[in-house]
Amino acid sequence: MGLRLPDPRQPLAAVGPLAGSPLRLFLTSATLLFVELLLIRWIPANVKYVGFFSNFLLMASFLGIGLGILLGRRGHRLTLSPFAPLLLLTVFLVYGAQLNIQARDAGEIIFGLDASNSADVNFIVLPLLIVLVTALMASLAMPLGPLLRSMPPLRAYAIDIGGSMLGIAAFTVLAYLGTGPTAWFVVTGALLLLLALGAGPTPWSAVGGVAMILVIGASAAVAGASGDAWSPYYRISAYGPDLGRASTDPTDGKPPYFLSVDGIPHQQVWDSKQAAKSDLHRQAYAWFPDRVYDRVLIIGAGSGTDTALALAKGAKHVDAVEIDPKLAQIGRDFHPEDVYDDPRVTVHVNDGRAFLNGSREQYDLIVYALTDSLTLVSSTAGVRLESFLFTEESMREARDHLAPGGMFTMYNLYREPWLIAKLDTMLADVFEGPRLVRLVGRAEAILAAGPAVDALAGGPPPGDVVDAVPDVGSPAPRPATDDWPFLYLRTGAVAPYYLAALAFILIFAFAAVLGAARVTSTPVRRFSPHFFVLGIAFLLLETKSLVSFSLLFGTTWVVNALAFFAILASVLLAIVVNVRLRPKSPAPFYAGLFASLAIAWLVPADALLIDPPELRYVLAGAIAFAPVFFANLVFTYSFRDTDSADMSFASNLLGAMVGGVLEYVALVTGFQSLLLLVGGLYVLAFLLARRFRFLADSQLVDDRTEPLGATPGSPVVEAGAS
Repeated sequence: MGLRLPDPRQPLAAVGPLAGSPLRLFLTSATLLFVELLLIRWIPANVKYVGFFSNFLLMASFLGIGLGILLGRRGHRLTLSPFAPLLLLTVFLVYGAQLNIQARDAGEIIFGLDASNSADVNFIVLPLLIVLVTALMASLAMPLGPLLRSMPPLRAYAIDIGGSMLGIAAFTVLAYLGTGPTAWFVVTGALLLLLALGAGPTPWSAVGGVAMILVIGASAAVAGASGDAWSPYYRISAYGPDLGRASTDPTDGKPPYFLSVDGIPHQQVWDSKQAAKSDLHRQAYAWFPDRVYDRVLIIGAGSGTDTALALAKGAKHVDAVEIDPKLAQIGRDFHPEDVYDDPRVTVHVNDGRAFLNGSREQYDLIVYALTDSLTLVSSTAGVRLESFLFTEESMREARDHLAPGGMFTMYNLYREPWLIAKLDTMLADVFEGPRLVRLVGRAEAILAAGPAVDALAGGPPPGDVVDAVPDVGSPAPRPATDDWPFLYLRTGAVAPYYLAALAFILIFAFAAVLGAARVTSTPVRRFSPHFFVLGIAFLLLETKSLVSFSLLFGTTWVVNALAFFAILASVLLAIVVNVRLRPKSPAPFYAGLFASLAIAWLVPADALLIDPPELRYVLAGAIAFAPVFFANLVFTYSFRDTDSADMSFASNLLGAMVGGVLEYVALVTGFQSLLLLVGGLYVLAFLLARRFRFLADSQLVDDRTEPLGATPGSPVVEAGAS
């Protein structure tokens, strides 16, 4: 008899407890969230252009999970999961398309993408990555639907949310430990192995295993060649004075002189003598050459350059605030004057605005030092790490921390003359007195205001020159506020290239959902306006809630993780209430939703900047997330009773995509106005609910046995988990 080869289409025996549906569901949900965060963190760090479209990666992840549930609802298993081969393709594309912004000399710092002609290729890379991310998440999510139908709805939902929380917690821990993509891919591979053993591997599973090994090997090779370090915010590259590669390892013996983040030149590790030669760093001291600033606050302290200069100028105490723990550690390890070990210096790893909120100290000099993060807070809202630092409300807080005779100053390469004029206008609104401005080149500037400047009574300072603010004509730049925290927008508008990208992802989403329905022979019974509107409303509501939390507690990665956990917890609680109580009418849920929206409108987030922080947390959590909780109750009630789950889901999914697009309305109106839009959308959803139920009752039903209320592909779960 000949050797009988195994049928590659037949799975092998599953491994023990991993075969159980509850554990497989838990691991599937954890893997989905972990991979989603990995992609959103890793891709923009290597293709910086995509970083300014990071919410597009969120929408692609969300779309992919929805498509996966739709494709897998018939319960068929693919012979070979395409995830690992697709991830290998994505790795080669991302590393091959890595577009760093190159400095021409060690003294050049570039804070935008305008200096890179090669960035044009990203107009092709962005759509490719959106398609790939969608496909990756879809391939992972295909088993999710059958697993949820294998157990009671409440139990399934609890397990799904628990897995999502584990995925977020795992990535948060890895970020805290300062790990990079190689470790992230290793964890992904381990999760995939557990899932394969639980489902029963096939001989074809070895192909996926080899692809995953190649992914890890490629990542390790890139990491070894680059020597990059990873913080919770950045991929940090270090260079020597000759712009050759250096290390951020203190045992390496080649200290960094120049740092770039995510491929963009960012800062230098200078001693006080080098800093004193820089027009940007020295200007605050040059205006008052005989003045000694005893207490100094530096926000954006980085690796210690400004701290070194403050100490050299006689400061008795410096509070150095830096949001990135790795940059602060680089300063501690490598600064030539060991400024962060000086007893006169206290280093605070914190968001600058959060530090101002929690401090009662008075300072003779407050410096916003090159505070341009180049990084968005999260994948929603378009808010950068420093956005709430550069608002008029934040400048008022800084003003209130000035001692008698103190001065506030900021400096940067602002790129555009109108941005200098905008900042000067904001200082005039806040300090209501004269300002000092020094221009260096076309768009580098130092601005100052405060009691020390007021004491000049309009006369010239005793040292150095004062320049006139550039005349930028019309339109006048719009001041940034906590409600409209967009420093780098001249006026409220959405750029044309964003509109083009938004159109692409909407068309792609619509075609993908219809294609998935056709491939699976899912009957397209009727488009549901009710679920479409619910999808739009929830994405906008989530965006507003996350922005409020960032303002109240800082734009740090820890705050972001806690906000995601809070949203997931509210989803879980809403499901428990709806499934256990089985309410007969959604009217109480809508009433609670509209009441909580009204409270959030009447009590804006900045009104909750109160002490103690524990009270702030309780009040902010209740006001920011109560609407999210009631929105989850509304959605779960409607979805529990639908008789056309496929089109209800598709309608809701397309609505969520439109919600992601309408998020950009905030660039024009501000975030508080989103609550009015959300309220109007939920009124419309309530009016459409009765029509929706009438249509559902009149349609042919072939899937009444499915626990529809437990389907987690809704925007409520996956958008919240993102």
